[in-house]
Amino acid sequence: MCLIAFGWQAHPRWRLLLAGNRDEFHARPSAALARWPDSPVVGGRDLEAGGTWLGVTDAGRCCVVTNVRDPGDPQRGVSRGLLATDYLRGEAGAAAHAPSLLQTAADYRPFNLLTFDAADAFYLGNRPMPKAQPVSPGVHGLSNADFNTPWPKARALMQQVQAWLVSADDSEDFAPLFTALADEHRAPDDELPDTGVGLERERWLSSAFIRGEHYGTRASTVVAIGHDGRGVMIERRFGPFGHFEGETALSFGSV
Repeated sequence: MCLIAFGWQAHPRWRLLLAGNRDEFHARPSAALARWPDSPVVGGRDLEAGGTWLGVTDAGRCCVVTNVRDPGDPQRGVSRGLLATDYLRGEAGAAAHAPSLLQTAADYRPFNLLTFDAADAFYLGNRPMPKAQPVSPGVHGLSNADFNTPWPKARALMQQVQAWLVSADDSEDFAPLFTALADEHRAPDDELPDTGVGLERERWLSSAFIRGEHYGTRASTVVAIGHDGRGVMIERRFGPFGHFEGETALSFGSV
């Protein structure tokens, strides 16, 4: 994923409400949202390295990963997507998993990771050094920088998630969140971050939804997990130039 906003313990029905976009090269092979036949993971699947960018389980666990945008930082190490699948397949809860991962976090490509279970949520990263912190109740955002870094598109999506949590009359009407994820508005130059990719690319990457021939938004996803452990995951997929390629919705339940 490259853009995430979520509400944790901030809604009377949903203990986790997450909306995010996965931006990736269109040539990288991936499978659509599904129940994996060989593990308890529910999510999309990276067919190159075998991991996932966002997944859930019937036990109410959720994990999502982003990269860190820094052209000067070599993308060497173990695939980030395996961090998510390892957590989802494992038995350790978020609180126990965090200190354990810190021991090996430097072995992975630059990452930001969010882990959730029935009781806890954690943010973990490995740039500039391994770190972990519990996530407090409320609305948070994550992109390709650090946790809650105020990039314009992250701030905007956080505001939309906050508005949904406060005002949604139908707590299963996720259309406003998908509208926010489809926003192609670009930030003003004076609000752009400087991540070393040049002004034109910073402008292009500043919108929530990125449309391109070779690289762009591949999936927009909403995850909602109730306080009872039951939830839904909805994925909309896109090809080159933002061409819509399909939608999948899967329910999962407490076990």
